[in-house]
Amino acid sequence: MNAVAGQRNSCCLGSRTALRSAKESARAAFTLVELLVVIGIIAVLASLLLPALSKGKARAQTIDCIDHLRQLQLCWQMYTHDNNGSLPPNNFVYFVTPNSTNPPAPGDDDVSWCRSIAPIDPNPISAQTSLLFDYNQNPAIYHCPSDTSTVTGRPDLLRNRSYNMSNSIDLTNYNNNYFSKETEIKAPTQLFVFIDTDADEITDPTFGVFPLGDFYQNNWLDIPADRHNTRSCDLTFADGHVETWKWKVSKGGRLPGSHTISDDDLDDLRRLQQCIKGAGGN
Repeated sequence: MNAVAGQRNSCCLGSRTALRSAKESARAAFTLVELLVVIGIIAVLASLLLPALSKGKARAQTIDCIDHLRQLQLCWQMYTHDNNGSLPPNNFVYFVTPNSTNPPAPGDDDVSWCRSIAPIDPNPISAQTSLLFDYNQNPAIYHCPSDTSTVTGRPDLLRNRSYNMSNSIDLTNYNNNYFSKETEIKAPTQLFVFIDTDADEITDPTFGVFPLGDFYQNNWLDIPADRHNTRSCDLTFADGHVETWKWKVSKGGRLPGSHTISDDDLDDLRRLQQCIKGAGGN
């Protein structure tokens, strides 16, 4: 009898232990409702964090763009000092007809600070294509990290260049309003040199600005970029510093030579016109 009772007690104890373990497992597991609540909380947190992360990435890209332009401007200055004050030539240009739907027409394939047609050139910038390359042999400094545009027909290949040089700098073949010597620049803090250029419009390495008094003074000859945070672009000045400019109006999607689209857009153009030869650049 004692043996039988012991077996019964052991069996009951085992059943109670198994039942308790099953209940504890049930309590430890998520129910479907609890799982959905957790997923919902994660989704809310992600929606709050992703914009901040996105802004942080954009800010980091802006900082990298400024660094690239600062290095490019330093190359510009070193070239000038090594060539008795002569500024880097800027003569590899395409002709642009304002208010025309015709594509830019090729100009001189001449020695220049850079010889590159950004939308179609699949090759990295090199000593064969840039007079500045010997001063910094990193082709990445010619490209803005925020510029995601690719070479025509090559969606896997980023363009080799995002920046242009002002037509106030040694554009000897097609322009009578330029500086050719460093000593001619009387206000280097006011003369812009390199500028982040709109990806829809960039072709040759020259950034044209019609001066005040020109028949096309209310037209953008070339279009600046606005791909950075708060609709802005980066540009360098002849003294070596770099600035980030916020535009009043978005600049994308326009043809070269386009007329300004509003009073605010005209204000943006006038601001840049004050930083060329004959204005703030003297």
